[in-house]
Amino acid sequence: MLASRHVPETTIANITTLGLSSTFFFFLVAPILDVRFSRRTYAIAMAIAASVLTFVAVLNFSNVALLGAWLFLSMLVANLNSAAIGGWFGSVLPSEYDAPLGAWMTFANVVGFGLTAILGIMLIHHAPLLVAALVLGALNLLPLLVFFLVNPPTDERGRARETFAGFGKEVAQLARKREVRRLVLLLALPCASFALTNTLGGLGGDYGASEKLVAAIAGVGVTLAGVIGSLSVPFLGRKAPLLGVYLGIGFVGGLSTLSLLVLPHTTAVFVYAFFSQNVWQSAALATGNALVLSSIGKNNPLASTQFAVLTAAMCAPITYMQWLDGHAYGAHGLAGIYSTDGGFDL
Repeated sequence: MLASRHVPETTIANITTLGLSSTFFFFLVAPILDVRFSRRTYAIAMAIAASVLTFVAVLNFSNVALLGAWLFLSMLVANLNSAAIGGWFGSVLPSEYDAPLGAWMTFANVVGFGLTAILGIMLIHHAPLLVAALVLGALNLLPLLVFFLVNPPTDERGRARETFAGFGKEVAQLARKREVRRLVLLLALPCASFALTNTLGGLGGDYGASEKLVAAIAGVGVTLAGVIGSLSVPFLGRKAPLLGVYLGIGFVGGLSTLSLLVLPHTTAVFVYAFFSQNVWQSAALATGNALVLSSIGKNNPLASTQFAVLTAAMCAPITYMQWLDGHAYGAHGLAGIYSTDGGFDL
C-alpha cells in the first residue's frame, strides 16, 4: 500500500523494521505472562488489546511518521498473545505433539496473514478507512472462540511466582540453562529468516507486476505457500532431527534466493520468488516453533517466558535482515538485495 503511494522503499523498510522489532523486544515484557494470572487469561487480554491497537494503527496509515510506532505497539501485544498461547499449550500437551503443534501454529499464522492481506488490501482501497480499521481490528478477536468454545486444557501447575517478588531469580536461572543459550544463538542467526517475504511486495514494479497481481500473490500465494511449507515439517521431522531440518531449510532456501540473481526480471520470476520465499520461511518458522516447544518441557513454570525468549531470538534475524535488505536494495537494487539476503542465509 505504501509503495502504491510512492513512499520510498527505504522508508517502507524503516517502518516495517520498527513494527517487526516488537517481535524481538516483546520478550522483555513476556515474564508477566508467568505471574499471578493464568496464561489463558493473559491470552484473552492480549487479543483484546491487539484488536484496539490494530484499529488505531489502521487509522494512522496515512500518517507515515506515526505508523511505525502504532505497528510496534499492536504487534507487541499480538506477540505477547502468542507467547501466552505457546507457553500454555507447550506446557500441557504431550511431547509427541511438539512438531505437529509447531507446524499448525505456523499454518494458522501464515494462512491468517494471507487471508487478512486479501481482505485488508480490498478494504483499504475500496472502503472508508474507519470501516477498514473496524474490520481488521475485530479480526483479532476471532481466536477467543477457541478459548470459549473448544475449552483446551488449562495449565494446572505451580506458577513461577504468584507475585513479582523474587521472580527475577527464576528468569536468571532460565538464562543460565545451556540448552536455552545454544538454541537462542542458533535461532538468532539469519540462516532461516527469509526476510524477503516482507520486502518483495514492494518490488513488483521491478518485475512489471501489477498491484492486483501483487495483492493476489500476497493473499492466495502466501496462503498456499504457508500450507506447503508448514505442513511439510511433521513429515520431515520423522525423517531427520529437527535441528538438521532447520539448517537444511536455510541452506536450500539460501541457494534458491541466490538463484534470483541470474533469473530474468519477469512477472513469472516474481511469482516464483514470492512463492518460494514464503515456502522456505513458513517451513523454517514451523521447525523453529517445534524446536522451541520441545525445549520447554512439561509443567514448566516459566513456559511462556521461555517461549517468548526463544521466539524473539527466531524473529530477530527477520527484523535485522529486513533493514539490511531494504538498504541493500536502495544501494544496489535487486542484485544487492538478493546477494545480501541469500549470502547471509548461507
